[in-house]
Amino acid sequence: MFKKFLLVCLVFIVPLMAEVKVLAFAGSTRKDSYNRKLILEAAEIARQKGAKVTVVDLSEYAMPFYNADLEAKQGLPAHAKELRDLMLQNDVMMIASPEYNASIPGLLKNTIDWTSHDEKGQFSSDPYKGKKIAIMSASPGKGGGARALVHLRAILEAIGSTVVQTQVTVPEAYKAFDEKGKLVSADLNKKLQEEVQQLLK
Repeated sequence: MFKKFLLVCLVFIVPLMAEVKVLAFAGSTRKDSYNRKLILEAAEIARQKGAKVTVVDLSEYAMPFYNADLEAKQGLPAHAKELRDLMLQNDVMMIASPEYNASIPGLLKNTIDWTSHDEKGQFSSDPYKGKKIAIMSASPGKGGGARALVHLRAILEAIGSTVVQTQVTVPEAYKAFDEKGKLVSADLNKKLQEEVQQLLK
């Protein structure tokens, strides 16, 4: 009887212990953003694999351009604190970045700059340090945003993150998603599955 009880307990406890909390967002606020479609695809895959996923829209976390004088005078902006707290509460992150002029958008860089500071106005990479992050990009160009991911990887690793090896790039993004926002390419979908699996394991 005791063995059966123990087995039942393990059935319910183990999934809870294994659940990974994921914070996901795109570095774009455009309404029909390809990168938002991509991050939603990745989020759904993570949920199917048993993770608890929170997807945020950076348009809801508007921040001024990072300015040390402003920070000294007013402290950490409220939206920066909210997003930083969310980062701290989650185990891993997924970020989809557009490619602007062969690099990441100012919106995304500014978000990282603010959230890597604490409420005392000091540099603090706690939301990123030691955290696994999956990065990906969708772009209208044939490179799929790969050049932006070079910079994003360098930034995240410089502040202590572990960026997973696999990274999905979606070229010619204007024809890469169907009317429901799903990836058309089976190969890209498989690679995205692999990237998410690397993040969660």
